Amino acid sequence: MAHVCGPLFCDPTPLKSGFAIPPGADSAVTASSCGIPGAVGLVGVVVAETASQSIHQVELPRLDGKLESLSAYSGKVLLAVNVASRCGFTPQYTGLQALQDRYADQGLVVAGFPCNQFFRQEPGTAEQIQEFCSLNYRVTFPLFSKLDVKGASQHPLYAILTQSADDSGKAGNVSWNFEKFLIGRDGRVVRRFRSKVVPEDPRIVDAIEALL
Repeated sequence: MAHVCGPLFCDPTPLKSGFAIPPGADSAVTASSCGIPGAVGLVGVVVAETASQSIHQVELPRLDGKLESLSAYSGKVLLAVNVASRCGFTPQYTGLQALQDRYADQGLVVAGFPCNQFFRQEPGTAEQIQEFCSLNYRVTFPLFSKLDVKGASQHPLYAILTQSADDSGKAGNVSWNFEKFLIGRDGRVVRRFRSKVVPEDPRIVDAIEALL
């Protein structure tokens, strides 16, 4: 999908293609690329409106195949993570479950979204993923069916999530497994944390506690 620019509209949605955007690349349209005088404010408005879109409108299947609307988590604080079973960051499951155990009673839900797009590090079936998580990390938080977080088949959920920037100001594609999106009770993204920010990092803990 190409960018659409005109006197009254500039769509900053990143191009969808079969090519992966390198980590750290800026996939967002700029004011100069639109060629519209004063487009900075216009682009900012469009980006803000997209980034503030609620995920509660999205439906997708759980790992057991049962379709679920994310509106079921309305009023909850959600930590959405694209997970994988054969990644160097896989031990983060321990920290994610610890967050779930610690804050569930206050309204936090950790949600895992398996993805096989990064070096095919989530190759298993739904049953294998569930067994792996249960036996190795005693995961009790919800896990959903495998999905694409980027590219031509990017799931609508991640089309919404990836409009939000991390603390360095970079939005766009998920770069690797175990990126984390902290979502408020209204279904809108509040903070984005890249893969190397572990679940027990004070930045994540403080951000969660601020929302509870």
